[in-house]
Amino acid sequence: MAGGATERSGLGRNRIVVLCAALVVAYAALVQWVWGWPSILEGWRQVGLANVVLALVLLTGTYFVRAHRIQDYFPRATKGRFVRLFRVTQVHNILNIMLPFRTGETSFPLLMRSEFGVPLAHGTAALLVLRLLDLHALLAATGIGLVARAGYGAAAWLGWLAFLLCPLALYPLRGRMLAAGRKRLAPGLERFVDEIGDGIPGDLGTFLRAWALTAFNWLVKVAVLAWVLGLMGVGPVAACFGGALGGELSSVLPVHAPAGVGTYPAGIAAGAAAFGADSGSASLALLARAAINAHLLTVVAALAGLALGLLIPAFAGESERQGNGQ
Repeated sequence: MAGGATERSGLGRNRIVVLCAALVVAYAALVQWVWGWPSILEGWRQVGLANVVLALVLLTGTYFVRAHRIQDYFPRATKGRFVRLFRVTQVHNILNIMLPFRTGETSFPLLMRSEFGVPLAHGTAALLVLRLLDLHALLAATGIGLVARAGYGAAAWLGWLAFLLCPLALYPLRGRMLAAGRKRLAPGLERFVDEIGDGIPGDLGTFLRAWALTAFNWLVKVAVLAWVLGLMGVGPVAACFGGALGGELSSVLPVHAPAGVGTYPAGIAAGAAAFGADSGSASLALLARAAINAHLLTVVAALAGLALGLLIPAFAGESERQGNGQ
């Protein structure tokens, strides 16, 4: 009986891998058809191979931070199984990127239930809270662009720091805020508030670690994307951070296109323009090319994370299974 369950679980994982591979191949073909890989690689060559590799390493490194955040959020279910958890998070990430309208998000609670036995409702509630933390940290990371636009003044930095730390100040008030939310929402929507409450850690230490890891992850990612946009000629600094914000915000909205084709570069261009990028025709053309290249850089980083998520368990999985058996 157990062997049959294990076989079905293995088949399910293989189907997900096949789906991910099909999505990757389709995206690569689309890039070749629309832009052509030689022109994309030429843009990266102008940035410099060393800079591109460094950016990819840093972006891929954020996936390990995300996996550690999930492990800290579900310590009992995932203890001693980081390798498997990293694989799950990378599959979820690539599905989230490649599938339209945020449908890839549904894979997280399903994967956590099938791989670690996390109840579906708890996994969904935790994902909702983590996404709210992601949104706050993303806005905080991009707030550095506003600080730059304000001339790096002390008041701007203090405002940014206050916004960065506000989740810690609001955590002790979570009970009152959730109760107020239940009263204000229409009948039948109280469950939404209850799910948020179920996903919030019960102790300050766990919440503090989740917040710190989230903030660190997004500060690194936005800073790297802003740096890359700057290397590609986008300016000023505030516009680079605005472009990074626009691209990442486009990926969390319901109108997210498959693989972010069109929507992610448009988000970068809109964000950069809102933060002071030059509106001249030549500058807009440069911004469009930079947006496409930055988008593809994030996709390649996601693919690198998926490759690591699939390859590392192949080498470490046996020892991990033995450790779990003990």
